[in-house]
Amino acid sequence: MSKGDSKGLGAVLLGASILGFAAIFVKWSAAGGATPITTGFYRMLFALPGTFLLAHRTGDLLGEAAGRRWALIAGGLFFADLWLWHLAMHHTGAANATLLVGGLSPIWVALFSFAFLRLRYSWLGWAGQAVGLGGALVLALAKGARMGDGQGEAIAVAASVCYAAFTLAMGRARQRLEATQTLFWMGLSCLVCFGGAALIQGHPFTGYTSGAWWSLIGLGLVVQVLAWWLNTWGLGHVDAALGAIGLQGQQVATIFLAWGLLHEPLKPLGLLGGLGIVLGIIMVAASPKRVVT
Repeated sequence: MSKGDSKGLGAVLLGASILGFAAIFVKWSAAGGATPITTGFYRMLFALPGTFLLAHRTGDLLGEAAGRRWALIAGGLFFADLWLWHLAMHHTGAANATLLVGGLSPIWVALFSFAFLRLRYSWLGWAGQAVGLGGALVLALAKGARMGDGQGEAIAVAASVCYAAFTLAMGRARQRLEATQTLFWMGLSCLVCFGGAALIQGHPFTGYTSGAWWSLIGLGLVVQVLAWWLNTWGLGHVDAALGAIGLQGQQVATIFLAWGLLHEPLKPLGLLGGLGIVLGIIMVAASPKRVVT
């Protein structure tokens, strides 16, 4: 791994660890009356001033048109991912939903990269993907690991595909834009999507508890500005597949935060599935990769 890759992966790991608080804030905001759609809307709204100021400091808010286009596409994909993820947490535990989204998304990224970006893994990389997939399946299907009837887990799997596509789009945007520019345009696009969806579906924008409002502010400032600034910067210094792997720090953080703050049990099969995901991540990270031209 090169020095640039190490710094980029380190930034992504730090940002992803802070992302562990996202599931906690979402659960708290839902308990206070916010819906999956309005939670995403206020997350982006409260983050927008911060991301604007950060992007404005570059001296060129617009950036290149091609990069801006990819950032806007990423925002639409992030909207789909967050909406499905928030919805999944209404039907299952925060740790389950987050582990499935994060555990499966690197596999989709690897497959997309193999098919469209000509990225090739060694046998260790593909073995790691298989181990990670096995862990995600244990978490999703095993009795005692899932919470409820499995509906939340199925929704989380769909969210993982959107998250993978979002990761690839962010990587493309970062090839032409600074991290702060990318974060601003991605967030603006996502805000428009959430606002439109909330208006069309008639979701309430007010009437929440004070705890819900504080959680929404935390989502905007701590998660969307701080954590995603680190992630966006890091994704510009690593390939998409390695970036997707680094984002798995969120899964580890969420397991223990959900246990400590939401009192969600650490079920044996859930821990086994999580262990499989983490082991798969390590194997893929250690695998040599090459681009076929």
